[in-house]
Amino acid sequence: MPGNHQMDLILRGWTKKFQQDHDLHKLNEAEAFEAFAGYCVLSSCYEDEFNPDQFRMGAGGDLGIDVAALVVNGDLVSDVADVREAVGKAKQLDVHFVVVQAKTSPKFESKVFTDLADNLVQIFTAEKMTYQASADVLNFRACVEAVYADPSKLTQTLPRLSVAYASSGRPGDAHVEAKRVAAEKRLVETLLFDHVDVRAIGVQELRELYKRATQTVAANFTMPKRIALPKTPGVDQAFLGVLPARELVERVLTDSTGGIRKTLFYENVRDFQGDNPVNLEIRESLRDDQRRDRFVVLNNGVTVVARQVTPVGDDINIRDFQIVNGCQTCHVLFEEKDALTDDVHVTVRLIESRDEDVIGGVIAATNRQTAVTDDDLAAREHFHKELEDFFAAETGPRQLFYERRSRQYADQQNVIKNRVISRSQLTKAYAAMFLGEPARASRYVELKAARKDDLFQPGQQPLVYYTAASTYYRVEWLFRNRRIDRWYGPARYHLLAGVRYRLLGDRQLPTQPKAAAAECKEILDKMWSPVAAEDLVSQLLVAVDAASTAASKGAPLSDAVRTQRFADHFRREVLGTS
Repeated sequence: MPGNHQMDLILRGWTKKFQQDHDLHKLNEAEAFEAFAGYCVLSSCYEDEFNPDQFRMGAGGDLGIDVAALVVNGDLVSDVADVREAVGKAKQLDVHFVVVQAKTSPKFESKVFTDLADNLVQIFTAEKMTYQASADVLNFRACVEAVYADPSKLTQTLPRLSVAYASSGRPGDAHVEAKRVAAEKRLVETLLFDHVDVRAIGVQELRELYKRATQTVAANFTMPKRIALPKTPGVDQAFLGVLPARELVERVLTDSTGGIRKTLFYENVRDFQGDNPVNLEIRESLRDDQRRDRFVVLNNGVTVVARQVTPVGDDINIRDFQIVNGCQTCHVLFEEKDALTDDVHVTVRLIESRDEDVIGGVIAATNRQTAVTDDDLAAREHFHKELEDFFAAETGPRQLFYERRSRQYADQQNVIKNRVISRSQLTKAYAAMFLGEPARASRYVELKAARKDDLFQPGQQPLVYYTAASTYYRVEWLFRNRRIDRWYGPARYHLLAGVRYRLLGDRQLPTQPKAAAAECKEILDKMWSPVAAEDLVSQLLVAVDAASTAASKGAPLSDAVRTQRFADHFRREVLGTS
């Protein structure tokens, strides 16, 4: 796309600030605007942190697509191997395709909508691609094929498609609008989607999307039937109320594109369990005409903990909040939203607190029905807080921030966003480096379930987690700054493991704190030196190439790195024992 058009002055400033926050200095203005627009649009579909440059297409043969991603059952993905895995383990699919074209031009071009629709019809419907396409577009096409491979998993709803044409101009031209409507109609006529949304996103909407993306999670709803609970130490205010189930679903659980806000749910207790006996009973009660109206007394309800609660009459505004109990109820209500009537209500306990000990106690007390004990929950949450403090104590060029909850640092201007490490990122980095799990690191839910007894345990050393986070940061820095070819991206967790193999060998870290700290220091000194880190990781790429040749059996690297066969070959190459 041409990059010499005059951008809106404020938008240019925001794009430059976005580049600084995410350490994308190597991008030119046109590329930075693509990443910025993609970040704005994807953030409206997915509320957790993500690498905004990861979903940008390479130049040449991109068919007018600058950014493409899928939200599959709540997870943001773009690699066909991730999509195949998500499809394979799911009983039912909830899929949202998101496509963005971004132009710095101060006006919208009607031809863009026509060409985009034509190219997307080719990608989604052609038996064989006849248009010349880049590797990124072919990967996206493979993702499409993976989603539709098993129609039985799409019986509840077909995928949604959102197409955004972003410009620094202002929409409104009648001819452009006619072409937008025609493009949307053409995509609807493929009969492949439950809903199609083709939008012209101008400077004003981009500003609004960016503000929303850089704020903590918020919601507002009406709850006239509530009582204030007695004053409690550590709790600023608390309410017990009854909320229409529709209000909960529409005003709290649903994101701006119609999907469920997965990041609201406290992830360390348990994920949505699908159609287990309890959830089937909830579902059946919502479908039964008599039992539906008694739902409020048949169900335990939902507990919400927020760092800010503002009652205004019957309205409640909440910010920086999590649903710490009621995950199963919320998911079933969301899935059964079409069956909800005005007579279906749910009990809501709303707690405002900034005291982490109180929040941990609420989480433990409201999750006694899980297999995790109260003491274990409280201790683990205390360890997460300890990690947060440990990371924050490191100042200067080695500072990182551990994000215990979604968008914790979103509206803190003094925090460089690419130095924020989320729970999921830290889990995968630690498991890859120190638990011998680079092949399984990308499969987050499976990894948590398999290694739960080895992750975030009281008594473990925060320095080891910080070391894994630092190595992850440096490897991502090398990718962002084009010091490593993006082809190696799927092997990033093996590169983390390779750093440890090359510097420490294959042995376990010592249990004695002083000895472990000495070995972590060796890794940290290397990783926080850009030159030394690049030299080491570049050497490891040779091992990736060798392992790919030996273990892939013709499969693409994104598939090969998920196998233990690849991990074993890579380890032997790095250690020189092959």
